Amino acid sequence: MAQVTKKTMIGELLNINLDVAAPILLGIGMHCLGCPSSQMETIEEAAAVHGIDADELVKTLNEKLAEASED
Repeated sequence: MAQVTKKTMIGELLNINLDVAAPILLGIGMHCLGCPSSQMETIEEAAAVHGIDADELVKTLNEKLAEASED
């Protein structure tokens, strides 16, 4: 099972599991996922720009990635 941290790049996160990550990020207002510059941001940097708690976002992402790996 893949795990992410606040230092994980958005591009790397999307490569881990696009079907899990994209809806979560889009749901909190991160609508620039296809933008080349967003691919090189860390989860922490993206969360700061969008006023999101990075620790909570990482927790949610890891929970959903774990659920997806069980399927």
